[in-house]
Formats: sequence, structure tokens, C-alpha cells
Amino acid sequence: MRLLPLAFVLVLAAAGCGREPVPEPSATAPVSGEDVPPGAAAEAVDRLAEAFFEDQLALYPLAATFMGDDRYNDRLAISIGPEHRARQKALYERTLADLQAIPGEGLEGQALLTREVLRAELVQGLAALEFPSHLLPVNQLFSMPSVMAMLGSGASAQPFADAGDYEAFLSRMDDFSVWVDQAIANMREGIRRGVVQPRPVVEQVVTQLDSIAGTPAEESLFWGPVRNLPGSVDADQAEQITAAWRDKLESVLLPAYTRLADFVREEYLPAARETVGWSALPGGEDWYAFRVRSETTTSMDPEAIHRLGLSEVSRIRTEMDRVRREVGFEGDLQAFFEHLRTDPRFRFSSREAVLEAFRGLKDRIDAALPRLFSDFPEADYEVRPVEAFREDADAAGSYQRPPADNSRPGIFYVNTKLDKAQPTFATETLALHEAAPGHHFQGAIAQELTDLPRIRRFGGFTAYVEGWALYAESLGPALGMFQDPYQYFGRLNDEQLRAMRLVVDTGLHAMGWSREEAIRYMQSNSALPDGDIVSEVDRYIATPGQALSYKLGELKLHELRRRAEAALGDDFDIKAWHSMILRGGALPLDVLEGRNQRWIEARRPGV
Repeated sequence: MRLLPLAFVLVLAAAGCGREPVPEPSATAPVSGEDVPPGAAAEAVDRLAEAFFEDQLALYPLAATFMGDDRYNDRLAISIGPEHRARQKALYERTLADLQAIPGEGLEGQALLTREVLRAELVQGLAALEFPSHLLPVNQLFSMPSVMAMLGSGASAQPFADAGDYEAFLSRMDDFSVWVDQAIANMREGIRRGVVQPRPVVEQVVTQLDSIAGTPAEESLFWGPVRNLPGSVDADQAEQITAAWRDKLESVLLPAYTRLADFVREEYLPAARETVGWSALPGGEDWYAFRVRSETTTSMDPEAIHRLGLSEVSRIRTEMDRVRREVGFEGDLQAFFEHLRTDPRFRFSSREAVLEAFRGLKDRIDAALPRLFSDFPEADYEVRPVEAFREDADAAGSYQRPPADNSRPGIFYVNTKLDKAQPTFATETLALHEAAPGHHFQGAIAQELTDLPRIRRFGGFTAYVEGWALYAESLGPALGMFQDPYQYFGRLNDEQLRAMRLVVDTGLHAMGWSREEAIRYMQSNSALPDGDIVSEVDRYIATPGQALSYKLGELKLHELRRRAEAALGDDFDIKAWHSMILRGGALPLDVLEGRNQRWIEARRPGV
């Protein structure tokens, strides 16, 4: 599932607005190798990483907002526009040249990791600019219209604590209108060049945009901040804010959504492609191969990933069938899948029951975590329902980090719409993945590592982030979870989902599979409800490669743990190993492998 801080917001570079000035080179950045004595290389790397991160925040103000940095709350970044893309490229090229000028010999520990992480970010960022992602600015999952709605609801990262915060978002509304016009221009260019979204993606975008655009100002989700004015706002300010808010919604923001909705429905939808694979786009094979490399941080090609997926699906099916026999179900595995999909006792009866289940699980899991961990985030997390406007397209759960100052907890969003909610037999695995010790531990601990440059604390590589969350699911038995065989089946069913992604994502985008073939494959290999399967397949269609990162990241973490256990024997300490994995921030898998090996060597008996 997704994270919303820097890693997510920088992905919005492909869908992102701006009045911001061109970032100037930081005064702390080195200019040439002569300026950096070999002994000062570690400090120079940290300074350069900090300078790059600061420049990135100016280019991507949403990243700052999600971190709790209020300096740019009044702006978006029109990162789909040509001027912004040029600034982005210049920043990457300048920073990469500065990094290469710093002597790398002798770097070790965290400084070595920072250099490797920064280089990976820069190389990947430059490579991404070679592909026309800016011509695909909207989809049903990760794009500016949905993020703007989340922020404007008053229940997300945008603060509404005083009158200044309201002024800031009023300004953001103006920028969003500019973004919409750039998005429409880009999509028209995409139509001309044959770079367009598939029809199933566009149909869902139309539905989402219409639901926002067609609502009167005071009934819209954007009225939430006015409905919940803070106590710091006096009566005169409240009257001014309310009038300004209504005027901006009616004259700028909602007309922008209407303009975008009308364009997508009337002009873009008729031009949407009937194919769904990325390989059908101009240069699509190379583009998909790049997405696979960047999302997985491996050199595996789509065909190898497809074969691995088939093997994992077969292995997990065998274990699923063992559980079927254990619970005494007399039909075959396919019949068992159908039983779990359709029997009402495996579905929640009310929205309140969904929230109560996950809040109860939080208490159980928190009490067991000291068995496996000695590091805990300072910030807590809370369980909240997914907002109504994104229920239909959203997954069963997702996570949002706390801000850097821990002024609010992390948020474990649970989809309480009953036909989208997690089945009752799969609650434990979802809680382990999204909250603790999954995304909450990884994200919150990383940003609390204040001795590291911010790119290490707030950045992220999907294969590590999602690999860790899936690995966290596998810790369930050691934490006292999955005692009920149905809950254990829920764990297998979710693991199967991630294994099927290896098959389906590559099938769709590299092997010519149709949407219908992908849906049938997932129906025949899991107990996921049909609605969830359709949403999953449409997600892979909209965001190629991203779904590959979960299973590949998890498999790598298990491989590294086995390697450490074999090398250290009785000296292996699971709590220390978990601390090592978590206290480096999110790393590319090859960088993580090197860190693991150095950790082993440092702890070998006699060393």
C-alpha cells in the first residue's frame, strides 16, 4: 500500500505546479574535487545530500507539507510543465556532478550509504525524465486532483490551525487551477503522440472528478476546514475566512475540477486506448523496463520476474490447500476460495465494526512487539476511516507518516465501505503490514534518525518500503498472530496477492495480457473478492511496475536474514538485525545487501 510523504510526492513529479523561484545552488554544495580534502569526504557528502533535499522541497512543496514543513504550504509545483522539468533536470545534473567530485575512497558507515542513496536518486531521476510521464498526469490512484482533495478536506497533512493556514490553502487553490490547464494541454499533446491512458483508468477518473466537481461549495469535502474552524480564529476572522473560502471554491477550485472533468469526459475518454499494457505506448517496452528497474531496484527483467511469480503462486497455493484441509472444508481449493468470498460471516456487518476490529488489533500487536524489537518509533499511530471521496478506488488500508515534529500521530487508514473493507479473516495481516511493525515502524523510525541527512530520513525506495511491510506480515506467528487458521489463510491470501502481482503486472505490460486475462488469473488463484481483483488489476494498469516491489523486497529481506542467521549462528540477534535494517532509512536493495554483509562481518565471532 502506499506512503504519502516524500517518496510518494516525488512520484507526483509526473503529475504535479508553481510560483516558486528556480532553486539556486546551495552554498554548502562542493564545486570541484579540489575543494574536498579526502578526510572531509563524509561531511561533504552529507552537506550535498542536505542541499539537494532542500532544493527538492522548493521544487516539490507537497513533500514539505507531508513532512510537516510549513514553508511551502501556499503553493504546488507545476512539475508537469516544461519549465519545472528543465529545473528538475538541471538540479539532478548539477548535484550528480558535485557528488562525483567528492572522493569516494575510504567512505564507510552511514556516509557510504548516503553517497549510494543520493547517487541512486539522481541517476534514477535523470533516467525518468527521458520518458513522457508528464503527458499522463491523471489516474484513479496517484494524481494531483485526488491529493488536492485529501489536503483540502482538512483531515490530511495540510494544517488548518490558524488564519495563516487558511490563507496558504487559498493560494494553493489558485495554483491547482493553473495545474489543471497544464494537465489539459499535456493530455492533448499525449493524444497527438499516442501517449494516453487506457479506457478503464479514464472511466474511473471521470467518476472521481464528477463526484468532486458536481458538489456545491458548502456540501463539498473542501468545506471541512470551514466547518471545523479552530479556536484560534476569532469571530471576525471566521467571517472573513468563510466568505473568502466560499468565493474561492465557487470561482476557482470547483470550476477547475469541472473544467478538468469536462475535458476528460468529452475529449480524453474518446481518445483513451483500448490496450492496457505499457508496451503498447510509443517506446513502451523500454519505458516499462525502466519502471521495473526503478521500482524494484534490481536488474531482474520482466520475464525472470514472471517466472519467479509463477513459482511463488504455486508454492502458496499448496499451503492454502493445507489450510483448507485443516479447517475441514470438503470442496476443492477453488470451492474454498468461493466460500470465503461469499459467506457473510467473513464480512463485516458495519463500518463501526471494521474500525473496532483494527483498533483492538493495535492493542494486541503493540503488547507483543518487544519480543522482536528493541527500537520503537517515538510517534504513535491511530486508526482512521478512509475519506468517502476515495473509498471506491482505494485499497482496504493505507498508511500516512506522522509529520517530522510528531505533532500528530501516523495514520492507518482503513476502508470502512463494506464491499471494500478487508474480510474478517485478513485483518491481522493488514494491521501488521500497514501499521506496526510495518509501514509505521519503517517510516516513523527513519524520520526520527536526526543524525542522518533528510534524504535518508524522508526519502524512500519502494522495494524496501513495501518489502519491509510484507516481511512484517511474516512476523505474525512470532507476535502471537494467526492462531486462527482462517487468519493464517488471510496471511497466505495476502501473500498470494503479492506473488500474483509478479505474474500479472509483467503479463499485462510485457506479455500482451488483456485486462480480462489478468482478472481471471487472480480469481483462480486467490479468495480475493471480485471487486478487489478488478481494483487491483486496474491499479497495475495505471502504475506499471510498482506492484512488483512488494514481493521482491520481501524475498530479499528474508534472504538477507537467512544469510545473517547462517553466518552468525547462536550469535544472531533478531532485535539487533531488525534495528540494523530499520536504522538506515529506506535503501535500494543492492545497497541494503551491502549493509547487511558489513553488519555480519562486524559481528562475526573473533572480529
